[in-house]
Amino acid sequence: QVQLVESGGGVVQAGGSLRLSCAASGRTFSNFVMGWFRQAPGEEREFVAAITWLGGTTEYADSVKGRFTISRDVAKNTLALRMNSLKPEDTAVYYCVKSPPRTTVATSGRSFNYWGQGTQVTVSS
Repeated sequence: QVQLVESGGGVVQAGGSLRLSCAASGRTFSNFVMGWFRQAPGEEREFVAAITWLGGTTEYADSVKGRFTISRDVAKNTLALRMNSLKPEDTAVYYCVKSPPRTTVATSGRSFNYWGQGTQVTVSS
């Protein structure tokens, strides 16, 4: 069984930065995709960023391009999301996700079958 544990959320002023981390444990595959989704109160869950584990191919939502950077440490089985120039509209619960075996990056929530418990990010104006 795969477990994903996020950390690094918190409260930050607009324009500030945060770094989220996700530690993955349990069964692993030769290649898969990991990523981040977020959900604000009253809003639908939305894709933020994803990365293929072996090749490092990345994909970002338009709303975070140029501000967020996704990365992974293959040796440590950890995923990170560096968030710069944060805006109040980035406020949400951020979820770490992992897919079944696949080689191409995915952006749909249906492509991921493992989800972390979420970490709250609050950006004050």
